[in-house]
Amino acid sequence: VLQDCGADCAKFQKSELEYKFNKKALERPYTSKHSWGKTYGEHKRHLEFSHDQYRELKKYAEEIGIFFTASGMDEMAVEFLHELDVPFFKVGSGDTNNFPYLEKTAKKGRPMVISSGMQSMNTMHQVYQIVKPINPNFCFLQCTSAYPLQPEDVNLRVISAYQSAFPDIPIGYSGHETGIAISVAAVAMGAKVLERHVTLDKTWKGSDHQASLEPNELAELVKAIRTVEKAMGSPVKQLLPCEMACNEKLGKSVVAKVAIPEGAILTLDMLTVKVGEPKGFPPESIFDLVGQKVKKNIEEDETITEQLVENHVKKVKC
Repeated sequence: VLQDCGADCAKFQKSELEYKFNKKALERPYTSKHSWGKTYGEHKRHLEFSHDQYRELKKYAEEIGIFFTASGMDEMAVEFLHELDVPFFKVGSGDTNNFPYLEKTAKKGRPMVISSGMQSMNTMHQVYQIVKPINPNFCFLQCTSAYPLQPEDVNLRVISAYQSAFPDIPIGYSGHETGIAISVAAVAMGAKVLERHVTLDKTWKGSDHQASLEPNELAELVKAIRTVEKAMGSPVKQLLPCEMACNEKLGKSVVAKVAIPEGAILTLDMLTVKVGEPKGFPPESIFDLVGQKVKKNIEEDETITEQLVENHVKKVKC
């Protein structure tokens, strides 16, 4: 499904439950409508894929030509993912301020994608200072850890703040909102990595499903992102070849507002700007024409062309 939608990578979450949770957390009663067991431990054990299942998923991803990785939700999960030979490690927001975990993960030498939900800018500076000397190949994702995420809590401007604070690493966005508009906006702001949760059915049991995209939405998102990537284009502003037809049809020229006799010195009140036939001096040249001498009689409403003005030196545009 992900490959059909145009995604580059499928990312799961891997936990070694006894390393992610302490005993009391696993024994905590879990009576939510989203529960798959009487305790949180039973719930998580029901949902967690085994090592063999992960190996099977990775093999399948390779067969269909898509990258496969996971968020390592504890240090032992990172050890397993390293052994699985994933292309990069995802650090979930819950481990971003887990500095020993960050050091150990960075030392594995694989690229790292680090989410920043629940963190402060001060913490993100600390994360940068820990990871950068060990492993320069990492990026930060702006993220707000709420499911589903409301637009007023997204704070896309943090992307710009990260770009300023950490100019030497890519910045991305991990979104838990509904719909695709906000993620497309993140890409337009320069997000280089985009992560979204995906489900086959938003009505399934579990709080993540309603904060996820269904396959048709993911396909729409990828298509929109590819369009925006093309549209970002160049920062150089100039008349483009595709604009020539419009310029020929509607581009304006300087024309004579009144009849101008041969030998007259042009003043501003003799000139106006219209769509002219033939084309003549462009509107931006009107002030340069003032003070110049006319070589021939010019009729009222006639286009001012180079042949009609004495010693006119055409300015070369840079």
